[in-house]
Amino acid sequence: MSLIAITVNLLDGYREIGYAERGEDNMKFYNSVGPNPRVVKLFMAEKGIELPEVDVDLRGGENRRAPYNVDVNPAGQTPALELDDGSVLTEITAICEYLEEKFPATPLIGASAEERAATRMWTRRIDLKICEPLTNGFRFAEGLPLFEPRLRCLPEAAAGLKATAQDGVRWLDPLIAGREFVAGERLTLADLMLFAFLDFGISVGQPIDPAATNVIAWYERMKARPTT
Repeated sequence: MSLIAITVNLLDGYREIGYAERGEDNMKFYNSVGPNPRVVKLFMAEKGIELPEVDVDLRGGENRRAPYNVDVNPAGQTPALELDDGSVLTEITAICEYLEEKFPATPLIGASAEERAATRMWTRRIDLKICEPLTNGFRFAEGLPLFEPRLRCLPEAAAGLKATAQDGVRWLDPLIAGREFVAGERLTLADLMLFAFLDFGISVGQPIDPAATNVIAWYERMKARPTT
């Protein structure tokens, strides 16, 4: 057997052990490249949470095949959070909501019903108006060679989706004028989500509209945080 084959077998064995371990006292975070896992990583960093991690090779398609899409997330997406009992949470907002309840210090969703509702409102707005079209605009254009074999892609929609994301940024811009953060004077999940996706957009050819001066100022403040 060649050295390369031995190395591959060892890596596969390591990954299988990582997926199969259950009943540990610690939670386990399944991480990869991309803005979605980064939102949770930022959330954990702001709250001072450190968890064991399993790195999933998204570029290599590890998330779309067994054992990951059998034992961890049938949707074949990252991130995922394995809980103490071996059950698995997926979707970034669900993971962050869970972590907020488990680690209530430094609340990033809210300490009251009013704060939690406001955070969820802004997070949902940002997700629908900016994050989703920005991400699909990338998948259907620059990311097409990677994503076309994995999911239905609409290349003809890429330009419109990118424009829709910028519409969302321009919509948000006057609403955060005079605010330190999206929801007011407190850092929330909405800020972390917006930052992770806008930062990703910048890296793949979707810069923030220069006319959105409030969003740009907010982005620079976020970028200066030690956790980002």
